[in-house]
Amino acid sequence: MTRTFKGFPRITVNPAVMGGKPCIRGMRVTVGMILGNLGGGTSIEELLQGYPYLEREDVLEAMRYGAWLAQSRELELESAA
Repeated sequence: MTRTFKGFPRITVNPAVMGGKPCIRGMRVTVGMILGNLGGGTSIEELLQGYPYLEREDVLEAMRYGAWLAQSRELELESAA
């Protein structure tokens, strides 16, 4: 059963696809893969060239979803020193 998040219609979750990780439009492309690539210096244009089935709005929504998750979670912090 595929589900979406309110406000994020391109982000889908299905236990049978990529272990239930948030994916783009039911494809085997995870939000984490997109954000990891962007964080590693890959540009949106490079992502779109490497994954021609992705659309710019997919990448932008993955970024918005990641930002939303970062705002809504409490993480245990460790001392920097």
